[in-house]
Amino acid sequence: MSTPAAHISPQAYVSPDATIGAGTVIEPFAFIEGNVIIGANCWIGPHAVIHSQTKLGDACKVFSGAVVGAVPQDLKFAGEASTVEIGDRTVIRECVTINRGTEDRMVTKVGSDCLLMAYCHLAH
Repeated sequence: MSTPAAHISPQAYVSPDATIGAGTVIEPFAFIEGNVIIGANCWIGPHAVIHSQTKLGDACKVFSGAVVGAVPQDLKFAGEASTVEIGDRTVIRECVTINRGTEDRMVTKVGSDCLLMAYCHLAH
């Protein structure tokens, strides 16, 4: 569900089960799965991917090629319910990956006002 004030490119895919805040801009070829919450006044760049079980705070920026909320790269992972939470005003630059946790109810949490520079990987 998006608010009327959000701008979503017709070339982007946004699940009808995603919640998009007012003033958020989603650029062409971004991919947003269901069970995602994106706060107000965010910017989601071209080719960014936001997987389910992810919550972005207000005024976040996600640049091209970033992948947020993917399942962990851990052989012990067996489908446990884990999540990703990103604080307000955080900037996620090009090709950053932020994975969900391996254990049940584990949260990979990034605070507010963070800058995650290109190509870094946050695992939990």
